[in-house]
Amino acid sequence: MKIEYPLISIIIPSYNHERFVCDSIRSVIDQSYQNIELIVIDDGSTDSSVEKIQELIPLCEKRFTRFEFRYRPNQGLSATLNEALEWTQGEYFSSLASDDIILKDKIKIQSEFLNQNKNCIAVFGGVAVIDNDSKLVKNRVKKRQSYNFEKILLLEHDLPATTQLIRSKALKKIGGYDAKVKIEDWYMWLLLAQEGELCYLPVIFAKYRLHDNNMHKQTSLMHDSRMMILNDYQNHILFNKAKKRALWINAFELGLFSKKQSLEKMLSILREYPSEILTYDFFRFFYWLLIKKDF
Repeated sequence: MKIEYPLISIIIPSYNHERFVCDSIRSVIDQSYQNIELIVIDDGSTDSSVEKIQELIPLCEKRFTRFEFRYRPNQGLSATLNEALEWTQGEYFSSLASDDIILKDKIKIQSEFLNQNKNCIAVFGGVAVIDNDSKLVKNRVKKRQSYNFEKILLLEHDLPATTQLIRSKALKKIGGYDAKVKIEDWYMWLLLAQEGELCYLPVIFAKYRLHDNNMHKQTSLMHDSRMMILNDYQNHILFNKAKKRALWINAFELGLFSKKQSLEKMLSILREYPSEILTYDFFRFFYWLLIKKDF
C-alpha cells in the first residue's frame, strides 16, 4: 500500500520579532515531515527581522518543496495571511507566529490524523508556554476531544492557534481571513466549525511565547473584538448565553490586572443578568478571584 505524503503549507507572518523569527523558521526546517512549502511574509518590521530571515534563505530553498519570502509595508495580520493563502498549494495549512516554535513531529502527527479522520476540518493540541528567554513557564494540555460550532460559540473550547493544521480547501471555501476582525482565530474557528469538527489531541505540538506584546494581554481590545464577532450571531438561539459567557471571561481577564475592575465587571453582569448569581461562572469567578488568585 502506497503511503501518501500531501504537501503541507506553513505560513510565518513576521513582524518585529528579530530575536525569535529565526527560531520559528528553524523549527519548520527541523520538521520530521518532509513535503512542506514555507511562506514567510514580513509585514513591515522596523527592526532587523528582514535581515535575519534573509540569512536563512539558502537553507530554506534547499529544505522545502516550495519556498517564498516576501517583505513589504505593514498591512496587518489578516491581510498577510490572506496573501500567503493565495500562494499556497498545500492540502493542509498552518500559520505560525514569528515568536513561537513548533515541535519536530507536529506536522507528521497532525497530517496523519487528518488523513485518517475525514470528518475533522482542523486539528490542534497542547502547548508549552515559554517566556522571553525560552524558559518553560508551564505545559497546557487538555484531554482529547472534538468541538462543534455550538461549543466554540459558547467559548467552551481550547484551540491554541499556534498548534493548528487546517484543511486548505475548507479555509479557502470560507473566504480566508477578515481584516476587520482582531481575534482572527476565534472568528475562523466559528466559520470552520460550520464545515466540520475541530479536533484536539492531547499532545504538545508547539512552544507558545508569553510576553508583554501578546494579544491576550490587551484585555479591552479582546473583549470588544469578541462582542463584535458575536454580533454576527445575534439570531442564533445561543446568542444570549454566549454573550454572558464572553462577559464573564472579560471579568476573569480584568482580574489578572485589577481586582477592583474585575469586581466592578462582575456587578455590571449581575445588574444586566440577575439570574447569573447562581450560575457556574459566578461561583468559578469567586474561586479564581478570591481563593486561587491565578487565572
